[in-house]
Amino acid sequence: MTPIDPTPRPRRNVELVLLVLALAVGIGANALVGVDQQKAFDTDFWFQSSLLAVAALAFHIVLRIRAKYADPVILPLVVALNGLGLAMIHRLDRVGEDTGNNQLRWTLVAMAVSIAVIWFLKDHRILRRFTYISLAASAFLLILPLVPGITAGEILGARVWIKVGSMTFQPGEIAKITLAIFFAGYLSSNRDLILLAGRKVGPIQFPRFKDMGPMIAAWLVSIGVLIFQRDLGSSILFFGLFLVMIYVATSRISWVIIGVGLIAAGGFVASRVFSHVALRIDGWINAFTDEVYGRAFGGSLQIVEGLFGMANGGLVGTGLGQGRPNLVPFANSDMIIASFGEELGLIGLFAIVLMYLLLFTRGFRAALGTRDAFGKLLATGLSFAIALQCFVVIGGVTRLIPLTGLTTPFLAAGGSSLLANWIIVGLLLMISHTARGPVDTTPLAPGEEPDPQKVMPAMPSKPAAVPGTGRNSPDAPTEVVKL
Repeated sequence: MTPIDPTPRPRRNVELVLLVLALAVGIGANALVGVDQQKAFDTDFWFQSSLLAVAALAFHIVLRIRAKYADPVILPLVVALNGLGLAMIHRLDRVGEDTGNNQLRWTLVAMAVSIAVIWFLKDHRILRRFTYISLAASAFLLILPLVPGITAGEILGARVWIKVGSMTFQPGEIAKITLAIFFAGYLSSNRDLILLAGRKVGPIQFPRFKDMGPMIAAWLVSIGVLIFQRDLGSSILFFGLFLVMIYVATSRISWVIIGVGLIAAGGFVASRVFSHVALRIDGWINAFTDEVYGRAFGGSLQIVEGLFGMANGGLVGTGLGQGRPNLVPFANSDMIIASFGEELGLIGLFAIVLMYLLLFTRGFRAALGTRDAFGKLLATGLSFAIALQCFVVIGGVTRLIPLTGLTTPFLAAGGSSLLANWIIVGLLLMISHTARGPVDTTPLAPGEEPDPQKVMPAMPSKPAAVPGTGRNSPDAPTEVVKL
């Protein structure tokens, strides 16, 4: 038998090939839209396509230099999704609108910020030092939309935006990243305390009541977002993020049971106390009722028209540029999945869902491969944030669950969402670089402490290290927590 070479391979050439295919998908979709609008291959098309291609290739070059062992599939998947989103947003632009070009500008800014994250963040474990700073930053970001003078006020029933010059920005999108960093740092440091046994009910071991403080705090934050900002989607996202991370940290189903109970209790009370939640639920249950369909706020027109559009698309769709998705309110943001369902059909929609599935499974793979508890939890949390956001959006559009105000990652129009999700991509690529790269097993000098921030290639010319003594060995003292 041929021995297996254990030396890690960068796989950057594989990424380059996939990146070319991803650009072909996005640019090709934009070309099809241009053909329908009788302005295919004009100056704007070549300019926009060139900018996207240059930005993607620049990202690839940075990965070759700073994170050559990063996952080779994540970047092409995100570029393909972003390219499809740009094409659909351009297609839905009415005369005089500039949403498509604005989305392209945000794409370039978001990719530049993600590149900066990769360039300056040498190791994701540095973020563990900022555990409680991340908590303070999260509180600050969530309070900003309520501060007089900078708040954009209530838009479509929610108070989640602030004014930045002539634009609006949603700080909660960045807050999901800072909350994930805090949860990962706190749970990796306090795992032993949280695991202390409490009352056992049947086969399930519940935690002690005094150890439930973090979950209660996360629940109160999500309820606060629901009450003060009237944002059902963000409330679900924040609490769901904490719930999955504490389950991964402890492997105890009791935390999930308690969390689901808290969600059910909070949702029931909110549906009885807050009118905006009650209207959302009523619009979901009684969507085809004439009274609900025609209601100005909290009605079901958006949902029903989206369902009719997807039904019109059938199996193979009407073709890009050939449907009428502009009949659906907010077709380029909240309902962009319905727009794709109409023009690409069920097959095209399944292809998009499959790309999302591949994206967050690659994130979970990075979590499994990394050798530190903080990285495992952070990669899991960030990947799950994208997965949960996709589920909530697609479930709302297809009337599986009530419609919320979340945006579809990388597809929907929205600069703050695009920026936050590209930052998540940068962090996942850095974690996967650490997970897939070689481990430094160089023996420590007498009295030298392991450096968890340093990742160096193994040096085969030196004697093998004793397990647990390498600078980045999986058994190093700071990395012994396994999830």
